[in-house]
Amino acid sequence: MILLEPHNHIIQTTLAEKASQPSALDVQFVDFDGVRFRLTTPDRKVPTALVLSMSIRCWDELVRYGVNDILKREYGAALRAEPEFGYNVTLDINLEQIPPEGDERDAYIKSLALLKRNALAAPFELGFQTQKQLEAGGSGQGELMALHYRDEEVIYVQASSDRVTVIFSTMFREETDRVFGKVFLQEFVDARRLPTIQSAPQVLYTTREPPLEIRHLQGLNDSEDVGYVTFVLFPRHFAKADVANSTITHIQLFRDYLHYHIKCSKAYMHSRMRYRVSEFQKVLNRAKTEAAVVDRKTVSGRSMSTR
Repeated sequence: MILLEPHNHIIQTTLAEKASQPSALDVQFVDFDGVRFRLTTPDRKVPTALVLSMSIRCWDELVRYGVNDILKREYGAALRAEPEFGYNVTLDINLEQIPPEGDERDAYIKSLALLKRNALAAPFELGFQTQKQLEAGGSGQGELMALHYRDEEVIYVQASSDRVTVIFSTMFREETDRVFGKVFLQEFVDARRLPTIQSAPQVLYTTREPPLEIRHLQGLNDSEDVGYVTFVLFPRHFAKADVANSTITHIQLFRDYLHYHIKCSKAYMHSRMRYRVSEFQKVLNRAKTEAAVVDRKTVSGRSMSTR
């Protein structure tokens, strides 16, 4: 299956182009989960001064979980104290100060394209830190962090002394989506039994009935359209900094990954059905009998013709 890229492709390609040939621009676009971006040059006379802004639905919750500290760590002085109007976070980019062409420039541009990923990393990093503190204390349970990043869909993160539990609530609007989703998610559960990937996080899937960790919450959607996917992350999944970053990058894209492949599967099934219908039509066309031509003759043996 295809893994979705964590960075925004439009930001990456646009900045790479403008770094080589600066010019004025004003681009607005949307990423997964309804995240809005704007990349612009406020002063057209200074095309090397760019502004990148982002608006995300769950910003207030991210602030509580320490997103400002993460963005300051990642972007330093480029992070504006006051974001652009209508957006939650703004970065000032000076193309004259970016690294020269090569791997350094590519890495710098990619870090800017990871703005959404870095913002959504806040509750996960906090959960990993809390787990280490609870492990040192021997017991306890951390705060249940909720991230309402989509309409009617939430990510829950909770740390305990020996694990970090991540729960996705996701909506399946159509019956076919529920069927495909159940097949995919059951494969996640069954695949962990293979000896080669037994170190992967434990995955649990339920429909309608929420997991025990969130069952006490009020206002949970109680319908057949909702499914809950639980990932159990153990310390080995975030013991090292690079492993923790990889875990955060992959797990926060899970919902988009799931629904992307559901749509791809439906598109493939539709294309196969159209192909089969086309083949059946060819068979039916070949099965048509030609009209018999009867040579009618008179008593004297002459052929009769119509005028």
